Amino acid sequence: MSDLEVEELMLKPYPAYKDSGVEWLGQVPEHWEVRRLKRVLRERDARSADGSEQLLRVSQFTGVTERKSPDRADGPDTRAESLVGYKHVEPGDLVVNIMLAWNGSMGVSPFLGIASPAYCVYRFGPAAEPWFFHYLLRSSLYRARIKTSSRGVVESRLRLYTDDLYRLRALFPPLPEQAAIVRYLDYMDRRIRRYIRAKQKLIKLLEEQKQVIIHEAVTGQIDVRTGKPYPAYRDSGVEWFGEVPEHWATRRLKQCASRFYSGGTPDSGTSSFYCDPGSGIPWLLIGDITRQRRVRNAVRAITEKGRESRGLDVLPAGTLLYSMYASLGSVSILEIDATVNQAIIGIRLRSSVLNTEFALYYLETLRPHVIRLASTSTQANLNAEKVRSLPVLVPTLTEQVAIVRYLDDATANTDSAIAHARREIDLLREYRTRLIADVVIGKLDVREAAASLPDEAEEPELLAEEDVLTDESEAGESAEDEAALEDLEEVEA
Repeated sequence: MSDLEVEELMLKPYPAYKDSGVEWLGQVPEHWEVRRLKRVLRERDARSADGSEQLLRVSQFTGVTERKSPDRADGPDTRAESLVGYKHVEPGDLVVNIMLAWNGSMGVSPFLGIASPAYCVYRFGPAAEPWFFHYLLRSSLYRARIKTSSRGVVESRLRLYTDDLYRLRALFPPLPEQAAIVRYLDYMDRRIRRYIRAKQKLIKLLEEQKQVIIHEAVTGQIDVRTGKPYPAYRDSGVEWFGEVPEHWATRRLKQCASRFYSGGTPDSGTSSFYCDPGSGIPWLLIGDITRQRRVRNAVRAITEKGRESRGLDVLPAGTLLYSMYASLGSVSILEIDATVNQAIIGIRLRSSVLNTEFALYYLETLRPHVIRLASTSTQANLNAEKVRSLPVLVPTLTEQVAIVRYLDDATANTDSAIAHARREIDLLREYRTRLIADVVIGKLDVREAAASLPDEAEEPELLAEEDVLTDESEAGESAEDEAALEDLEEVEA
């Protein structure tokens, strides 16, 4: 049991509870009130005259953040031609992405700026501590309730309108208690993020050690059969690799493949195109290949009608999957038959030239170079032709098999340590979610604990929430999906 869980055990329920009068809320602390949100929220619709303010976005993972692309130094990340008419946001305002509120894409802004006209912006009244409602509305209980309050035929088109948000029943502790809850949750959140950051640093170190081993083997710096360098080397002709064993070939990926598969996305507004994962054709997203080195399942599925609508190929098991966007250069092996979205390219290798397992290790090593290659373009993405033209070092098939066996054995312990650290991170994230839910709905009384916390000045430097509360695949995929919906809404607005 972690010291965080020990501290939680020291928290007690409130002395007395009452029936909230709301079935899905159940019992609440006796002195708390239950009111509709319209009692403390007022929609704001002030617009930017010149679009010069800081552009903001809201995410289910990170709340309200400054919306900038790391790949574009010349301006904010948006497809809109002009930011004139975007909505003003002030610190303490609640910003809601009405199309993604059901998955938690709302939050209180710490920033002054502007947001998409597709968003709704609300100001809290004096009876509310904004950050208490930030935690409350993003909690698992309220996410579920907001989903049922949203309107739409299919999940991907659900919208939370202002009147529906106003009707939502919320918990109202006394104002000083709201502030105490925020103080406690902020403190615990910082501690949890610190634990996660430490685990992430360990994972990064282990990954670097693993990549050194892989790089030596797949670039021929050592002959894995002898543990020594090869007897003769030549210039590879590829700046990334320098010299390689004299008898190794250097080819383009397209020379090693029998077929490349592209992907696509059926219309998200057509419910007949999508179905439950167990009853249709697996449809893979970036997150599926970054979560699984060997893809055995998919989060989403499409119907045959959905597949036909975009003319999507069903990729056979054994196909290499390669990410062209988001988690750029991520690679995995498909172990089921599946379709893919447009961010993924499928590669069917010629077995007489390249072993699939060897190619997996090789392309993993290539990833840092691919990221640098992509960063030279306007947007840090690859296209299919760039993927087809990637340089490939090709040992003999016998050597490829030997390299795969060597690396499977040499990286097994490291992979186990990485998996263990990731499980610990998942548990910490789950603990954070549960703790917030228990505190904001009054299952745990944190008033005394909050009063005994150290002053803010005694706290070490804060950690960026997006760095620790999501993994790379979740954050990248979510940002891409949210931005696409956001831009669609901007057109409709």
